[in-house]
Amino acid sequence: MYIAMNRFRIVKGEEAEFERIWAERDTHLDEVPGFIEFHLLRGPEAKDHTLFASHTVWESESHFKDWTTSDAFRKAHSKTGASRKDIYLGPPQFEGFEVV
Repeated sequence: MYIAMNRFRIVKGEEAEFERIWAERDTHLDEVPGFIEFHLLRGPEAKDHTLFASHTVWESESHFKDWTTSDAFRKAHSKTGASRKDIYLGPPQFEGFEVV
């Protein structure tokens, strides 16, 4: 099993907007072989941001990598540029984990 996470630093006061963006997003993950589950996690607050993480579970790292080059990935990320950039403190930070 493989877990893929992206950490997002969201400007304080913009948490509801970030959650709305994710709630309305069509991920197309249900179309993808090897996908198991998704969670959006709300983490600790700092002075200037709240930490969030997207958390997807895959059958294997190769399934995840296949998704990143798929039509479903392109469709899921096609409107990413339309979202409000001012709510993010920098780009997301990716972390991938093999389950042991």
